[in-house]
Amino acid sequence: MAAFALFLADAAEEGKDVVLSMLVVGLVIVAVVVIGDLYAWRASKRHNAQG
Repeated sequence: MAAFALFLADAAEEGKDVVLSMLVVGLVIVAVVVIGDLYAWRASKRHNAQG
């Protein structure tokens, strides 16, 4: 029974690591989208200011 409890504790820790990894990847994706939108917004403002 102790081995089973140890196995569950290990699985829970691995699940926590997976969830944290998914959150980090999601934040990276959101950051790339935001940077791309800011770049496009700035480029359109620069283009409109010239002509």
